[in-house]
Formats: sequence, C-alpha cells, structure tokens
Amino acid sequence: MAHSREHHTPEHLAVVTLAAGKGSRMKSDLPKVLHKLAGKPMLQHVLDTAVQLGDASQHVVIGHGAEQVREAIRGNVIWALQQEQKGTGHAVAQALPDVDPQAVVLVLYGDVPLITVDTLHRLLAHTFTDSGAADALALLTVELDNPTGYGRIVRNADGQVQAIVEHKDANEQQRQIREVNTGILAVSAAALNRWLPLLSADNAQGEYYLTDIVALAVAEGKTVQAIQPQQEYEVQGVNDRLQMAALERIYQRQQADELMTLGVALADPARIDVRGSLIVGSDVSIDVGCVFEGEVILGNGVSVGPYCVIRNSEIAAGSSVEAYSHIDDASVDRNCAIGPYARLRPGADLATGARVGNFCEIKKARIGAGSKVNHLSYIGDAEVGEQVNIGAGTITCNYDGVNKSLTRIGDNAFIGSNTALVAPVTVGKGVTVGAGSVITNDVDDNQLAVARGKQRNIDGWQRPQKKS
Repeated sequence: MAHSREHHTPEHLAVVTLAAGKGSRMKSDLPKVLHKLAGKPMLQHVLDTAVQLGDASQHVVIGHGAEQVREAIRGNVIWALQQEQKGTGHAVAQALPDVDPQAVVLVLYGDVPLITVDTLHRLLAHTFTDSGAADALALLTVELDNPTGYGRIVRNADGQVQAIVEHKDANEQQRQIREVNTGILAVSAAALNRWLPLLSADNAQGEYYLTDIVALAVAEGKTVQAIQPQQEYEVQGVNDRLQMAALERIYQRQQADELMTLGVALADPARIDVRGSLIVGSDVSIDVGCVFEGEVILGNGVSVGPYCVIRNSEIAAGSSVEAYSHIDDASVDRNCAIGPYARLRPGADLATGARVGNFCEIKKARIGAGSKVNHLSYIGDAEVGEQVNIGAGTITCNYDGVNKSLTRIGDNAFIGSNTALVAPVTVGKGVTVGAGSVITNDVDDNQLAVARGKQRNIDGWQRPQKKS
C-alpha cells in the first residue's frame, strides 16, 4: 500500500505558508521571510516550490511587515493576517476561513526555503489511509545529532507517533529523543477545523502550538504517518545570518553541481553564485568569483573570466568575457570579445565579432559586426556600423542636461583617439576623424574630419619655478 500512496495526491489542496514572524535574530528591519537566498526572498522560494504541486490554492499568513511582504511577493496568493503572533496553531487558524473545507492542507514555512517538490509529494501521499481516504495526518520529521530546541516526536512501544513535545515542555527522557518535528505537515481541512479550537496555550511559551494536533489525532484514532526528507537541509529554517549563509552555500553548491553535470567547466564550484536561471550550451567555462543574476544564457564555447557579473543577458556561441566585466541586460552575438574591465549597460547590443575592451562602457548602443571599442571609451545612445574602429578615449556626448540624443557612425569609419562626438550627430561610412576632435556637425561619407585648436610651438618658454 505504501508504494501505491507515493503517487497519490489530494484532489483539493490548500498550501498554507506561515510568514508572520519578525525574525529579531536577523537584526534587521526587513521581515525575515523577505531576506534573500540566491537573490530571491525566502518566502518566494517556498511559494515557487509549492506552485509546482499542481492546482493548489496558495495561502500566506503574514503579520510583521505585512505590507512589505505583500508588495515583494509575486504570484496568486490569498493573504491572511495574524495581528498578534500567538503561535503556529493560531497562525494556521487565520488562514482556514479561506480554505476549501474539503481540501487537504499542507503547512509550510516562509523561512524554510529549500524544501523540495519531491519531498512534499511524498508527504501528501501519506495523508491517505489504507482505505484510500485523505484522512491521515502526515508529518515531516528529521533525526538530528543535536535536537536541542526542537519539538520531539514521541512514539509508543509499537513505534507509532503519539505526540510532539516542545523542547521547553519536554522532560529529561523526552529530550534524549533525536527525531524532531520540522513543523511541515499535511492533514484535512475538516480535521483542522475540529482541532484548532481545542488547542491550549498552557505551555512554557504561552502559545497555541500546531504540533498539539498530533495528540488530538491520536485520541481520535486517526492514522499519523511520519516521513523524512532525503536531505536534512530541506527542512532547515533560518533564524539568523549564520544560518542564512549556510543555506546560501548549500543552494549554490547545488547549482554548481548541476552546471558541472551539464558539462560546464567551473574553476572552483565553491566560488560561483547563481541568483536566477543560468542556461548553458556545451563547452562553457566559468572562472572563479562570477555572479549570474536574473535570466542568463551562455552559448556553446562561451568563456567567462574571473569576477564577472552577468545579469539578464544572452552571450552567444564563441564569445569571451574577460575578468572583472559587468554585463547587464545586454545582448552579445557570436564570437565577441569583452573586457577585461568592460561594462555593458542595459540596451548594449554587440553584433558578431564585435570587441569591447578595457574600461569601456556601452549603454543603449548597437556595436556592428567586427567593430572595435577597445580602450577607455563611453558609447551611449549610438548606432555603430560594421568594421568601425573607435580609438581610445572616445565618447559620445549623448546628454545635454535634459535630453538624450543619438550618434550614428557608418560602416568602416575610423574614429581617432580622444574624440568627442556631440549628439545628435551622424558620421558617414568610411569617415576618418582626427584624434582629439570635437565633432558637432554631421560628416559625409569618406570625408576626413578634424576639429581641434591650432597647435602653436613657442620658443624660449620658461617653465614655472617653485617659490623659494
């Protein structure tokens, strides 16, 4: 029967995620569940996992910083407000009026971000009794070497779960138990509607414990099932910055392992951060200290040097990104070369074989195929044609203090070093611009443009002397 239950999910499912706590040990004004793991709020991790369970209603119980939480979280959520934090039983009770009375309720926690879909499916399958009714209470438990602080799972001589006793209320014998409650459970809404009004706050914390429903279930003769996650980290909660950092490293190592399984060459799997989705082709290599945010795509044979930050960008096959480059909301075609120390800002668009080198900044500009911006340049609000050479120190003066204007540079133009192109301006095809020019007027195709002060060489010049 156990095997058949593994694939059995409730017809009506309501996920209730508890997210009302302040998280005072985080030492932060930000509600605890909004602290970010891999660039995403912990609560959002939980909800994104819960959504994968199928057609379930998503209920979130909020309290501290309620409006901040509402504003930060995306998705179709039914909110419930817990005005006073009176314990987990009280919290779940705030959500129940909006829950289908025929549903099975899955209780999750906004500060337990790494729970997996597979574990939740297994837990839900155990809400079914041998007769096939969704009427059992399913608990997620874990065995800890140091169970201090956790509610203990109390079993009878036959190994059947009888109760959960919180650490502060446990006697010495019970405190020796290593199997502890994770708080995650699933049971019918009908049972919760019966049991929650019966909870008492007569305990060391003065709170209404959700865990007390276990004893009520046993008293009713209900089946109580307990399963364990495949990995302990799935049920680890976050109470302080130390625990937050530990889970971040676990998550990032998972990402690194997955990338290496896909064939990515990572210089050091302990020194990469993926804060979003990273899609990779074959023969991709990534050096140490790189950060990927949002949605990033790296094509076949792309190499990324050390300490690069790439956000919401696509880099096509054969391109290389050298050390300390920042790429944000940009598009890079095949066989481009970027960096080191290059910055591609939103709207940067590099065509095939383009080069952007040391200490160059590209913003809202198209760099044509085979064109080069190699040294110390700023190209913003520009359309640069093919096979253009832009000399060191060139800038497009795109902003007059009020409006942004466009610079156009035609194919095969050669822009000498230290040139200022004052937009709006058009430089035609095949144009040569002398070094040090300030170009304020359009230049026709194949012309030479020189715009600089006349050089004077003065004989007998005496350098200034220091005053004695």
